Amino acid sequence: MNAIRSGGAMDRLGIMLSGLCVVHCVASAVFVAMLASAGGALLDPAIHEIGLSLAILLGVFALGRGIVDHGYMMPAAVGSLGLGVMAGAMTLDHGLGSTLYTVLGVALLALGHDLNRRAVI
Repeated sequence: MNAIRSGGAMDRLGIMLSGLCVVHCVASAVFVAMLASAGGALLDPAIHEIGLSLAILLGVFALGRGIVDHGYMMPAAVGSLGLGVMAGAMTLDHGLGSTLYTVLGVALLALGHDLNRRAVI
């Protein structure tokens, strides 16, 4: 039972981090439009690379643990699609397109974590 609860906690953490990522993406776009110097710091590629690396690590752990706990592949498949869209967005030039793809990827990842959490409970 404790393993099931800790798996749900990881998915809740993943959902929270996905939300923070969306806030970061929107805030970056707003800051770039308003204050080019402040927005430039938020658009540093290192922030996105570190964030994606953390998302992949958490996604592999939480979504993979869900497969072990409940045996459903769908949450991991949806979450993995989100991670792939996020990774693809990193290849685009910074702008509206990369922001939209990143937000789409984050939403898919959060959905995968939510499906995983609901399947465990």
